[in-house]
Amino acid sequence: MATTELSDDDYVRAAAALNCDEAAIRAVVEIECAGKPFIADGRPTILFEAHVFHRLTQGRHAGAKDRHGVPLSVSSWDRSLYGGGGAHQWERLEDAATLDWDAAHKACSWGLGQILGTNHVAAGYPDIAGFVEAMKTGAGAHLDAMIGFLKTNKLDAPLRRHEWAAFARGYNGSAYAQNAYDTKLAAAHRRWAAKT
Repeated sequence: MATTELSDDDYVRAAAALNCDEAAIRAVVEIECAGKPFIADGRPTILFEAHVFHRLTQGRHAGAKDRHGVPLSVSSWDRSLYGGGGAHQWERLEDAATLDWDAAHKACSWGLGQILGTNHVAAGYPDIAGFVEAMKTGAGAHLDAMIGFLKTNKLDAPLRRHEWAAFARGYNGSAYAQNAYDTKLAAAHRRWAAKT
């Protein structure tokens, strides 16, 4: 059974690896997965991104739909396609995987850090299959992937300096402000800094 939660020692370890304060790590975890890297049935928390699947498959599956009739492949990001979380996202992944296993798994954001599968190499895994298997093993592997991703993409520096807009831009993309990632991170950091 996977260890589904991080320990205090895990946060201390991550802060040391990134040379930042523990509150910064806790803030990222809180905002990215609401502190829940696994769903109730023990599978990692994922989010299937239909626009990423479309890009990775060059639009070959543009007409494909999941078992609920929701498109699996669209040319641009569309929040309305997410539907429910948890097992629903796994159903979407399973349906897309019948069309292209690699692309489907690369098109999901995974676990505690919601690392997009396309970033498996930056997270420390040479292939998507190894990354997916690691994400199933526990929250510690999620944290290690997040640390690897942050270091590879030089996001440890803005995290260390609490430059939330720069961090959010690098971590969540140029549209980060639409979801107020920077302000959410800043608020979460303030809360955690007061506790730790």
